[in-house]
Amino acid sequence: MLSGTDRVAMVTGASRGIGRAVADRLVAGGFRVSAGVREPAKFTQTDRIAYFRYDAEEPKSADAWLAATIERFGTVQALANVAGIIRPYTLYTEDDANFDEMWRVNVKAPLRLIRLTLPHLKASGEGRIVNVVSVSGKMLASPVVGYAATKHAMMAVTTAVRRDAWKDGVRATAICPGFVLTDMGAGSTRVAQNDMTKAEDLAEMIHTVLLMPNTAGVPEVIVDCLDQW
Repeated sequence: MLSGTDRVAMVTGASRGIGRAVADRLVAGGFRVSAGVREPAKFTQTDRIAYFRYDAEEPKSADAWLAATIERFGTVQALANVAGIIRPYTLYTEDDANFDEMWRVNVKAPLRLIRLTLPHLKASGEGRIVNVVSVSGKMLASPVVGYAATKHAMMAVTTAVRRDAWKDGVRATAICPGFVLTDMGAGSTRVAQNDMTKAEDLAEMIHTVLLMPNTAGVPEVIVDCLDQW
């Protein structure tokens, strides 16, 4: 496995939930983390983690965040696209506002970051991308078809990146969790909170994937608290 010592990772959605757990786990594993958050002033900067403003719905914030990361750390070797939203949108919803918002945040924003960081990831020879997708990217797990559509799209994006950049040492992985005990998952009545996957356990999986060598690429990982496979 690779060593996490001083590898630089950008993590979206790092203010809370899965993103926060991933950032904390990577720091504990020796990474230097560039954390993308909406309000960086709320967080304490250290020599191992720096917080920068990033809003998935503002394309220019992605460019500014990457530039600030390079200025601070000099490189980027890993990208964890964690930020995502879910909004009501079924097969019969006529107003596309919620669907458009999910498409911007769940697909266009991570794709933009991938495109921006790829030159740096390729240059490292051991670049890593982890996209936190969902079991909804593998199946229609609920009537919220708009959410599932965006997650199916991210499965396609992950595959496209893996095929395009494989020869340059970049490995891309789709992490597909089911119910996770976060603000998003806590509102569900389908699964008891005590039975949900913990964000810290998902972060452990992501940390492991980011350290797998080029000879052991991991296309996808399904992490579920339900027996539905």
